[in-house]
Amino acid sequence: MSNYKVVVGDEIEELIEKNGYDDHFHDHHEGDKYQSGFIGKYIFSLDHKMISRQFLITGIIWAVIGAAMSVIFRLQLGFPEADMSWLKPLLGQWIVVNDAGIGTLSQEFYYALVTMHGTILVFFVLTAGLSGTFSNFLIPLQVGARDMASPLLNMMSYWFFFLAGIVLLASLFLSTGPFSGGWTAYPPLSALPQASSGSKGGMTLWIVSMSLFIVSQLLGGINYITTVLNLRTKGMSMWNMPLTMWAFLVTAILGVLSFPVLFSGVLLLLFDRSMGTSFYLSEIFVQGAALENVGGSPILYQHLFWFLGHPEVYIIILPAMGIVSEVMSVHARKPIFGYKAMVFSMLAIAFLSFIVWAHHMFMSGVNPFISNFFVIFTLIIAVPSAVKVFNWIATLFGGNIRLNAPMLYSIGFVSFFISGGLTGIFLGNSALDIPLHDTYFVVAHFHIVMGVAAFFGMFAGVAHWFPKMFGRYLNETILKIHFWITLVGAYCIFWPQHYLGIAGVPRRYYRFDNFDAFSGWGDMNKFITISAILVFCVQLLWVFNFFYSIWRGKKVTEKNPYGANTLEWTTDIEPVHGNWHGKLPKVERWAYDYGKDGKEFITQITPYAEGEEVTH
Repeated sequence: MSNYKVVVGDEIEELIEKNGYDDHFHDHHEGDKYQSGFIGKYIFSLDHKMISRQFLITGIIWAVIGAAMSVIFRLQLGFPEADMSWLKPLLGQWIVVNDAGIGTLSQEFYYALVTMHGTILVFFVLTAGLSGTFSNFLIPLQVGARDMASPLLNMMSYWFFFLAGIVLLASLFLSTGPFSGGWTAYPPLSALPQASSGSKGGMTLWIVSMSLFIVSQLLGGINYITTVLNLRTKGMSMWNMPLTMWAFLVTAILGVLSFPVLFSGVLLLLFDRSMGTSFYLSEIFVQGAALENVGGSPILYQHLFWFLGHPEVYIIILPAMGIVSEVMSVHARKPIFGYKAMVFSMLAIAFLSFIVWAHHMFMSGVNPFISNFFVIFTLIIAVPSAVKVFNWIATLFGGNIRLNAPMLYSIGFVSFFISGGLTGIFLGNSALDIPLHDTYFVVAHFHIVMGVAAFFGMFAGVAHWFPKMFGRYLNETILKIHFWITLVGAYCIFWPQHYLGIAGVPRRYYRFDNFDAFSGWGDMNKFITISAILVFCVQLLWVFNFFYSIWRGKKVTEKNPYGANTLEWTTDIEPVHGNWHGKLPKVERWAYDYGKDGKEFITQITPYAEGEEVTH
């Protein structure tokens, strides 16, 4: 890191003192209740920086749990004949031991693991962990605000998220097991408690957990939007904001508009389960007996779920896009290419994400003519995504690139976004989706573009802002080892799954060796499983690096170690409540003045010199 040392010294403080905006915060609030006692500072903190750490660490714990679940069901898929009785102390009744002493994973619990893995990773890690961490941490710092618009709502957002996690975790300890109907929770399986053991209490807790989670996201989203729109410091116009701010703003808007629809969907599901309604049920037979439910349609649930579900994809990936844009510009020492095009492409993605949801439903029985509408807009949404990819590559082109860990993760993100996004074009075409739907081709597509790519964006963000978060550096060598093994390992897991999908191998199956058509893919499944175990182990190395570096990492000795332009690097190394002592910084220029007029970088608070060209 010493190679990045830049001479800014007291210049930043002098500029803030001279030109900054005095909101008299220090006269009234310095050293108040925000920092009082252990519980006030670390548990029920109202400081956005602490809340972001809470989101991050909780997300890491959930990521380890969700990934461990995937390792267990991958063992079942890769080695279906293997003895799994060694897992019985952990999984108890869900490991069925036969007379020969061979233990196998219960079929019901296999589906429960797949369901919990999807729910945890999509919602609790990639939505709350990614957006909750970086939106909370960066929005006040990068727009020049003391804190969020409502610190209380911010704290409540985290604790609703935490409570949602506790409820979901509790379902793992039910005698009937957690919900096992897939993370999409399609009725009628999810709507009928008698349908399976996983549809009993586990499903009810899943609904309660999702409801609490939605409340968390709405509280957070409203806070993010309000802060960006109303609390920007002097000079921070919308067009002076870093791309991270645009990404978090658009993400929050998507969440506020789409999550209530999911809430209505799960609420109606709860009514069908508990109050005898028939929103999703009609002419159902269970064990030969006809139920009284008539008039409902499970397709209604699919519409409600995917109206959230597809914006959810962009709620996950847009923050990663914003992070990668910022990291690339800083470490390529170049202005971001096509700033306004990047902003408009985000807005286009957000708009289009609301009118493509039914491409998940080509096989559900929707009218083929309606399907054509969704095909067209699904293919159109690839255009703004391609704009972003082009601009990232153009930003790198000719740059003075630092191949440190944040940059490597960002390049990895672009790689996964391209390779995973291209396969989405296949699935967006209804004619091609028919043979590929519910095969491993779909698994490969969304894991690469939404799972691994988003994780690489998160890794880039954590590596880049860790010094600002904790005042210490992560171990760069461990990060690079983690990057290369994860990059290669992720492709080893998911790229072969495209071939499985093209061969017609269905997803969500307990085992394949009983089918003559699929038995020839046994070796590939073993390869995928071994790759998954290796990748999981290296994630534990990253987790070790994270927690070790919090207390034992190399200390940060300068405010702006990377030579970045944005406002968060003008704050003290040791974080203070209110972010800045005394005056707030006044913004004079946009966030990407790198390599201008012979200077490596020019911070946002540096006034334009006489005769200097305004480049943005």
